[in-house]
Amino acid sequence: MSGFVLYDDAIARTLEPFALTRPAGELRAGSRLIRERWAQVLGLEAIGFVGAAHLARFEEPGAPNAITGVLPAGTVVVHARCAPALTVRVASGTTMVMIGNRIAAVRLAADTPVTALADGTASLESLGTRTGVMARAEGWWLDAAWDLIRHLPEMLAADTVAEIPSAPHRPVGLTVLGTHPVHVDPSATIEPMVLIDATAGAVVVQRGALVQAFTRLVGPCVIGEDAIVAGGRVACCSIGERSKVHGELSVAIVIGHANKGHDGFVGHSVIGRWANLGAGTITSNLKNSYGTVSCWSPSGMRDTGMQFLGSLIGDHVKTGIGTRLTTGGVIGAGANCFGTPMPAKVVAPFAWGEASHWELFALDKFLLVAERMMQRRGRTLSAEMRDCLAAAHAARWSV
Repeated sequence: MSGFVLYDDAIARTLEPFALTRPAGELRAGSRLIRERWAQVLGLEAIGFVGAAHLARFEEPGAPNAITGVLPAGTVVVHARCAPALTVRVASGTTMVMIGNRIAAVRLAADTPVTALADGTASLESLGTRTGVMARAEGWWLDAAWDLIRHLPEMLAADTVAEIPSAPHRPVGLTVLGTHPVHVDPSATIEPMVLIDATAGAVVVQRGALVQAFTRLVGPCVIGEDAIVAGGRVACCSIGERSKVHGELSVAIVIGHANKGHDGFVGHSVIGRWANLGAGTITSNLKNSYGTVSCWSPSGMRDTGMQFLGSLIGDHVKTGIGTRLTTGGVIGAGANCFGTPMPAKVVAPFAWGEASHWELFALDKFLLVAERMMQRRGRTLSAEMRDCLAAAHAARWSV
């Protein structure tokens, strides 16, 4: 077996509101999905993932399937909640990779049934070979969902430099401030009246992206493939593929295929795949007390230790116009929030309505909405992903 396997340990399975609908390897950390980061570092392709049972039918373009059976000795297994630096290269004979003081990847010492990893409690250290070559590498660990934002400025500062080719391309007449490098893929479109501010970091605009007039891109910043930035200030952001954003975004991740097409501030936040933020949706990312932000997790409310934290917005979330999301908010996957301007600090997955009266978003109606949104982007809701979302609906958590 060639390639590598992504392993969601018990902590990875608590990275809500995202873990309900996607394995950790399909989270965007810095400029890329974690799976893509490992593929570059190892020089291998992902052949599968081991995660929560309700994700068994997970399917997205480019993503590996949930793996079953037996993993042969020599298979590389990586921690899916560890994001290695893009500049790292691991030699083919390496048997163990350390990032920080933790084991991030191992080569299996013996044939290992997938069931040994099924509940997420297995230690990679116990599965790897005791001898061989150990590599030490740079990277970042996600111990909580908000670590995606905690590490984002540092990750993007490193990633943007790594993403820029040796001969960067700039369109003729592009207005650039600052001295950090700028790369605009030749297939991308930059309209007149766009300003690239590379004073604090590099800026990368990837293949097929469109940046419309009256946009200010502030580095470090990555605009993903076929994404659209339709005006406004986008600073220290990673905008995933085929997303559309407008307005003010600061220190934010858009996982991909999401829509924030109107005015409204989104800061220190993560927007899940296929989410749609209604016009005027705004996040608060700083408390009036200037103290640290508390955020919900499956183990309860926790002090993040972060002064700036906006909202963690799950996959397929919809917000109505004028929605106000409080500091450290968590909006569960599939929730449809409308009516009350400020819904709640924590909204359960597949909730429908407003803070005064939440109902359960019926599965058939949710799937119909998801299917319609995907069709607007030229994608279909596959039978596999339909089953996965149905399983997530059944496995949903409550608050």
